[in-house]
Amino acid sequence: MKQFILTTQAGKRLIGKALAVNPTVVNAAKNNTLAIIAGTTNGYIAEELLKNLNITGFSRKHFFRGLTLPPNLQLSTEGRLIDESKFPGDVIITKGKWQKGKTINDIADSLKEGDVIIKGANAINLEHKQAAVLIGHPKAGTIGITIPAVVGRRVKLIIAVGLEKRINNNLHTLAEKINTPGNTGYRLLPIPGQIFTELDAITQLTNTTAELIASGGTCGAEGAVYLAIYGSKEQEENAEKLFNQITMEPTFDSNKL
Repeated sequence: MKQFILTTQAGKRLIGKALAVNPTVVNAAKNNTLAIIAGTTNGYIAEELLKNLNITGFSRKHFFRGLTLPPNLQLSTEGRLIDESKFPGDVIITKGKWQKGKTINDIADSLKEGDVIIKGANAINLEHKQAAVLIGHPKAGTIGITIPAVVGRRVKLIIAVGLEKRINNNLHTLAEKINTPGNTGYRLLPIPGQIFTELDAITQLTNTTAELIASGGTCGAEGAVYLAIYGSKEQEENAEKLFNQITMEPTFDSNKL
């Protein structure tokens, strides 16, 4: 067994590397339609995948619709950037071609079985394999556009989400409380789909088993996780090589959002 520490940013890079070579994702990008909905984790996925497809011109800058920032940064209001004029759109890839500038709004109604949507989440319950998103939009935002394709036409939804988003509560019970009429603040919507965390990424890339054993940190390691990796000696060595590639992933710079 080997132990590793993953910062939040390194975890996002790890998820990006894994989903960029995931057979279901790659097949959708090359032969059908893949929709990567903007988000900080999904920016790493798009970056890695487009690089593998030899498609240039993508930047993770502005690739999100909402984000959580500390109170001392006066860049956003209620999770939104004050200036969203530079939002580049989602990453929509159809039969190997990036439809630059398009969003999930443009293509949702045309998605069908065989297509794939990748979306982030704000909460996961690992024990019950549940994921949920915060809702601030009166029509449920991008998940409100996505669900009809997923449930109505069997479009596959992959929920790319870091372990720092984990909570203990049953998300359906929690959503019922939060969404009660008369309450204020965000709403919460549990969503159906394949949850994909750093644990899944490690298993896919190294054939090892990964387990969360501790968490926390400071000075840039806030939200970091301690992972135990189990496998053969060769598998664990391959996991160590992978971690060495991503361990120095830089933290986010508020001046480059």
